Amino acid sequence: MTDIGQAEIARSDIARTDIARDFRRLYGYAPEGVWAAPGRVNLIGEYTDFNDGFVMPLALPHTAVAAVARRSDGRLRVHSADVGQGVVELAPDDLVPRADTGWAAYPAGVVWALRDAGHPVAGADVHLASTVPTGAGLSSSAALEVVTALALSELYELGLDREALAVLAQRAENAFVGVPCGVMDQMASACCTEGHALYLDTRDLSHRQVPFDLAARGLRLLVVDTRVKHALGDGAYAERRAGCEAGARALGVRTLREIDHVQLPDALRRLPDRTIRSYVRHVVSDNDRVRRTIALLDAGDVRAVGPVLTEGHASLRDDLRVSCPELDLVVAAATEAGALGARMTGGGFGGSAIVLTEADGAETVTKAVEAAFAAAGFTAPRVFPAVPSAGARRLA
Repeated sequence: MTDIGQAEIARSDIARTDIARDFRRLYGYAPEGVWAAPGRVNLIGEYTDFNDGFVMPLALPHTAVAAVARRSDGRLRVHSADVGQGVVELAPDDLVPRADTGWAAYPAGVVWALRDAGHPVAGADVHLASTVPTGAGLSSSAALEVVTALALSELYELGLDREALAVLAQRAENAFVGVPCGVMDQMASACCTEGHALYLDTRDLSHRQVPFDLAARGLRLLVVDTRVKHALGDGAYAERRAGCEAGARALGVRTLREIDHVQLPDALRRLPDRTIRSYVRHVVSDNDRVRRTIALLDAGDVRAVGPVLTEGHASLRDDLRVSCPELDLVVAAATEAGALGARMTGGGFGGSAIVLTEADGAETVTKAVEAAFAAAGFTAPRVFPAVPSAGARRLA
């Protein structure tokens, strides 16, 4: 594990103590437990999850940590160490989808989703702190949702497995917050294991833990946070989802998962709308890129994954049009400096890119990206290695 990965985990260990202390200060009594759920970075498979496709995320050591205790009066009180405001208190009648509750919509949406599914969640006091960068495409919202869901499931003895928790957390974001995301982010936060990537079929949630020890092969996966903030609730993400669904209807299939790479040329000829045609081309091609990546990893040919990543970025940039100048510059600068491959990751319109590089070339690649940003007048990026880490868990 890299020094940065160890440092992030150490920060979570510190947060475990600090968050319990702060909970007592806020609410006047001790929490019943402390839980953590990670952010994620997606290796390959973008905008495929809401099309019943394939994805391959891995959990980061950066986590949302929650100290939680039950309440018997149905009320929810939530506080964040990362948001400059006091405790947000919500009565049962306040838990209404699309209500203007700001950041508190994520934990509140989980309570609403649990209750809506018939689970007896009376109420809770929650104090949260997170090391997952917000707006960076690393699933900070999913981490908040999953850590809340896991804590409440255990405290109220609901017996929900990790897949069920992920689906409930996704419902909170879809129906309560109003972001039409797929289930990848929540499944990654709930189900990933240390040292592995998660090969996930989002149609039936079947998944496989794939060993992903890059250090043993002399490789490193870098995350480059461009510091360009994105907001997936602004309509662009929803427009692309709607376009994919329109494409599936036009092709007479339930989802684009049913179109494979061999069928793609014929399918594209049947789509007169240029925008929908480009969305379909990206989704079907990215599903194929996930399949190719898992085959390469299973064969031990990890370096050959690099060009697949760069190919995926071109598709996201040109067909889906969700990149931005900063993300494009990361990919160009990194590959010119000798990286094996790179692509934007997450929803796009800002956020982060990933770079696969030889370990002994990571510093050269990092400096090249930083120099390119400085020359372009962009805000300096944050660069750190992606260390495959554990999914959601109880800390205390």
